[in-house]
Parts: sequence; structure tokens; C-alpha cells
Amino acid sequence: MWHYIRRYVHLAVIAALFMVGEVLVDLFQPALMRQIVDNGVLGLNSGGVGDPGLILRVGVWMAFVVILGGACGSLNNVFTHMCCQSMGNDLRKDCFKKIMSFSFDQMDRFGAGSLITRVTNDVNQVSMLVGQFIRGVVRTGMLTFGSIVCLYRLSAVFGNIVLCALPFMLACLIICIRSATPLFSRLQAQLDKINDILQEDISGIRVVKACVREVYEKLRFGKANGALIKTQLKFLVIFSVMNPTINALMYIAVTVILLKGSVQVVEGAATPGMIMAAITYTTQLLQGVLMLVMIFQTISRGYASWKRVREVMDSEAMLRDGNFDGRTDVRGELEFRDVSFCYPGSQQPALRHIHLNVRSGETLAVIGPTGSGKSTLVNLILRFYDTTEGELLVDGVDVRRYRQTALRDKFGAALQKSELFSVSLRENIAWGVSGADGNAVANAAHTAQAASFVEASPQGYDTLVAERGANLSGGQKQRISIARAVLKPAEFLIFDDSSSALDLKTEAALYDALEAARPECTKILIAQRIATVRRADRIAVMDQGAIVGCGSHQELMESCPVYRDICYSQMGNEEEAL
Repeated sequence: MWHYIRRYVHLAVIAALFMVGEVLVDLFQPALMRQIVDNGVLGLNSGGVGDPGLILRVGVWMAFVVILGGACGSLNNVFTHMCCQSMGNDLRKDCFKKIMSFSFDQMDRFGAGSLITRVTNDVNQVSMLVGQFIRGVVRTGMLTFGSIVCLYRLSAVFGNIVLCALPFMLACLIICIRSATPLFSRLQAQLDKINDILQEDISGIRVVKACVREVYEKLRFGKANGALIKTQLKFLVIFSVMNPTINALMYIAVTVILLKGSVQVVEGAATPGMIMAAITYTTQLLQGVLMLVMIFQTISRGYASWKRVREVMDSEAMLRDGNFDGRTDVRGELEFRDVSFCYPGSQQPALRHIHLNVRSGETLAVIGPTGSGKSTLVNLILRFYDTTEGELLVDGVDVRRYRQTALRDKFGAALQKSELFSVSLRENIAWGVSGADGNAVANAAHTAQAASFVEASPQGYDTLVAERGANLSGGQKQRISIARAVLKPAEFLIFDDSSSALDLKTEAALYDALEAARPECTKILIAQRIATVRRADRIAVMDQGAIVGCGSHQELMESCPVYRDICYSQMGNEEEAL
């Protein structure tokens, strides 16, 4: 944590100095009140005759001191917030940067809800920890020990009375903190669960409504929320018992001071002003102890959150970056050399001994039954995962040698799920190309067969996309994603079942326009429809993670039973399939 705090340690020091000033003012006020009571009101040093002038002078001085203390307190708050919020800002940005470097399996391990909680709530708790440490530790330490010292200066008897009560209060504090500390980690984990449910239900609200599962989801959320409330209540009950107990101990000490003080006043060993000052110092000591409760509570919760944030920050990227910048003499070639792959945590191979060579400028289509490994090929090409065995070469270089940004710059990809952002259609199309001009965006939209509906929209290319593209149909979202891929000046274009929502006429027009616009580009088409793949130069047929056939449509019809079965199931008879 010091790595982040040290950048703003000068603000913390300034804040601490202002807090020192505020506490000194608080400790100085009872002494002034003692003068007003003993000398101004009772006139103990003037034969019992009060001194209104002294009351006015000391009162004005007290008002000035209070204003000074208030100014110190306000400035302490300003500099404390500047320090802890700046530190939290840096931590949040670094945490988000770290998350952006995670591989997919790391994302799955943490979970989206947990990562959201860590970047938002946990970082806030860490910021509060720092702020409480700067503000609370200085104030509590000075107020507690300063009050005890001032009490002893007034009367050793009063100091001893309070000192006897202090161990009992600290023991109560320690017991409560030890009971509450384990609850903080559980509280954050339950908050993760609630965020997971919220994210799933909000993003999948259409499915929830279509399946009439609102009641079930309400119950599921209620159960998670109930667990969170139960933990919070345990935490609150602990501190609700502790505060009255400490208050009771302190008021017992005040009662003893009043009883002993009344005897000393009669004996002439104390004055009423001394007793009022002693009670004020005792009250300040109580405030210090109660503030110590809040400090330990905030620090315990903040430290639990810090451990969760550190878990993210200390996670090593599963995919190591290479140092190759991507400049090669060969462009647009792809080769799988005996590639096998298992997803993390699975013993079942998703790919088995893949041998495949894609030539520059070639169009390769990949087809196969659901779950045969088609999308897994794309995941490996874009290096979302590393191969378990074998090598995957792009332009003759193993993908593990590339810098990840340099590798992915070679690809324009429209993936199986069309992800759109809550910005304009123009910005969504130009998402992967900074500084793309309007003509280039329009040309990409025309190639992707998206121009007709974009230009018919009320604001044209400046039409805003709703969250997750809710104001667009499935086919429109796919065409925007395809336009985004086409706009990118890449060597490879990958379409992972990205035209499945298009009718055959629109799809045919799309691929004709694509061939005319980017003839030099190597294209990889993942598809389920024979009508889509048969126009490719070659077709790779996958089944159970292996390539069981590769060739033209006619060659596969003669040599590959899997491909032939797919054709017959879609075309209906042998004549149409041929």
C-alpha cells in the first residue's frame, strides 16, 4: 500500500499537522472554561466576587480558539481527502489495467461480479482506511493521551480514576474487534455474490422474462441479500453492544470523579472549575476510545478489502508477452503444427492434433457439429489461450513470441457474440481503428451490408447504441460487428459464425462485397451453413476436436462422411447438395 501512499505522503503530513492543531485546541478549551467558572463566575481568587470582564476576555479568546480549531479540522479533512482519493484513484486505475491484462481463464476464476466489487467497493474501503489512519489515528492518539495527561495535571486522583477504567474499555474493544474482523471478508464475498446475480439478471433480463423466471430470480437475489444482511447484523450487534458498554464504563468513571470531587471541593483541595474540566477531559477520552472503535472497524474492513485488491494486483498474467513486433516478410499465412488444447480445469481435449496451413489471400471455411472445436480455433489464433501442445504460427512466427498487441493488430475479427458499446454507431464501427475518417466508416458499413439501416436511422451514423445494443436486432448487431472488422487494415479477417442472423441473400451480398473490398486479405469463416462455406477456397471439417477433412466442397462430398451428412441434413437431397 505504501507504493501508492508515498506519492501523496506530503498531503498526509500536512493533514496530520492540521489535526494536531485541532486536538491541541480541544485540549486547551477545558482550561479556559475552568478560568471562566472559577475566576469569572465564582470569583474564587477575588473573595467570591465574579469578574464579568474576565468572562468576556476569556470568552472572546475561547471563541477565537474554537474558530481556529474548526479551520484546522476543515483543512485536515481537505488534505486527507486529497491524499486518500488520489491514492484510491491510482489504485483503481492500476487494478483495472491489471484486469485488462487477464486471460479468459483468470476472468472466469475471479468472476465478473467479484472484479467489479474489488475495483469499486474494495478500493473505496482501502481509501477510507488511509483516510481514517491519517485523521483518526492522530486525533485518537493525541486526544486519549492528551486527556489523561491533562487530567493528571488537574489532579492525580482524577487521572487514576480514569486510568483504572481504561483497561476495561480496551478489553471490551479488543474482544469486539476480534469477533468482528472475520466478518469483513465474508461480507465482501457476499457482496460479490449479489453483484454476480445482478449482472447476470440485468444482462439476461430478456431470457428471464421469456422463461417467466422473475419469481425464481427474486428468490435467488433475496437469499443472497438475506445472507449479506445476516452478516451485517452480526457485525452491527457486536458494535451495538460494545458502544453502550464503553459508555457505561466511562460514565461510571465520571460518577466517581463527581463523588470524589465533591469531597475535595468541601476540603478545599479542588474547585468546581477543576471538576468541570476533569469531566470534559473524561468525555474527550471517551470520544477518543469510541473513535478508536471506528478506526479499528475501518482498518479491519479496509485491510480485508486490501487483501482482495492485492489478490488481483499480484495475479501474474497467464499469457506471457513476447517481444516480437510483428514485422515479417510473409503476410497473411497461418499454420497449426500438431496443436492440441484443453481448457483450464478440464481434462477433456477441445482440440486434438490439428495440422492446418492457411495460405496468404486464401479463404478458409471451418464447419462442423456444435462443440467440435471451431470457436476454440479462433481463441487460439487470437491468443486468448495458449496451446497445450504443438505450435501455432502466424506469418511463420510462433504466436507466443509476439507482443499480444502486435499479434492482434494483424487480425480483424467479428466474433460469435456481437459486443456493442453504448456510443454512436460510428464509434462502434471505428472501435478498433483510432482516427478513422467518415468515408472509411461508410465504406466498411456498405461492405458489411449495414449502410441501409444505419443511414435510415434518425441520426444516421451518430445514432446512439443502447446498452449491449438493445435497440438493434441480432442481424443489425452482427453487421455492425462485421463492419468493425472490415474497417481494420488487417492481414487476416476472422468471422466466427458472425453472419448467422443474416438471411442468405444478405449474407451472399456481404461476402461478394467483402471479396471485392479486401481481395488480398486472408479470410477464415467459421459457419454452420453449407451455403456460407461452399464459396470458400477450402473447407476444413471438424468433429470432436479434430479435423476430419479439408478440401473443396466437391472433394469433401466425395471423401468426408461428416461433411456429407451436414450437407444432406441442410440441403435435403443429394442433387441439391451437389
